[in-house]
Formats: sequence, structure tokens, C-alpha cells
Amino acid sequence: MDKSALERLALRYAERYATTRARLAAYLRRKLRERGWSGEDAPPIESVVARMTALNYVDDRAFATARAASLGRRGLGERRVTQDLRAAGVAEEDSAEARAESRTQAWTAAIRFAERRKFGPFAAVAPERAGREKALAAMLRAGHPLDLARTIILARPGETVEPVDT
Repeated sequence: MDKSALERLALRYAERYATTRARLAAYLRRKLRERGWSGEDAPPIESVVARMTALNYVDDRAFATARAASLGRRGLGERRVTQDLRAAGVAEEDSAEARAESRTQAWTAAIRFAERRKFGPFAAVAPERAGREKALAAMLRAGHPLDLARTIILARPGETVEPVDT
């Protein structure tokens, strides 16, 4: 593989997938391991990634915003959003705005998660202690703060729950 093939691969990948600089670089490294490098110098992975970024084909900040909104719609909390963005290789400064937005949408995401999983006020019947503990654990794994999760889980079926400050 030569430089032009590497650029074509990067362009094709950025065209097909919403990605980050880190994911694109990892993809190009993997392709180089699979196919080999024909150039005399080291493969210009970082310059290809920088070029895709300069052309706005790869935008970590936009990726973070879109990904955080998607995870929030699924009912996941700020902690899970942060973990997901770190795993995608998004830098802290590029994900700060997205994390702040997921923090402001914490109550909505928690209610959405509880509704989807039929917890708390969305349950058909009030669960026993073991059921409440399992529901609380699920809310915590979904990235919601303990006090917010506890408020929702302890609500009786059909009860209107008021937002809490986290």
C-alpha cells in the first residue's frame, strides 16, 4: 500500500462512518498491518488523519455531540456517555460540551430509561426489595447518579415523579 491508497482508505472510511481521529488512525494502522506498506519512509497515518480533519471529514466535537445525544435518547446517563466517548478516542476538550449537555439532560434520560425498562412509576406492580435492587443496579450501570436512580426506582407504579438535582 502507498500514500494514495492510504488516503483513499481514509476517505472511504470517513465517508461511510461517523468516526473520530483516534478510530480513523486505528483503522489505518490495522489496514497497514493487513496489507503492508510499500513506501521507504514510515506510513503517514497522522498526516492523513490531520488532512481528513482539516477537510472536516472527521470532527471529534461533532461526533461527541451526536453520540451523546444518541445515548441520551436511549436513556443512558452522563457516566456512560463519558465512558463511550473515551472509548471512541475523543479528547476531553472535544467532549466537554457533549458531556455538559448530557448532564443537563440527566433527568430526561433517566426517566426514558426507567420507562423503557418498566421501572419505578412505569412498573405494572411495585417490586419486592430484590426487584428494586436489580432495577437500581441497572440504572447505575446505565450511568445514572445514585440519588436520581433511587428517586425513580422508589416511586410507586403510576406515581408522578419530580426531578431531583444531581
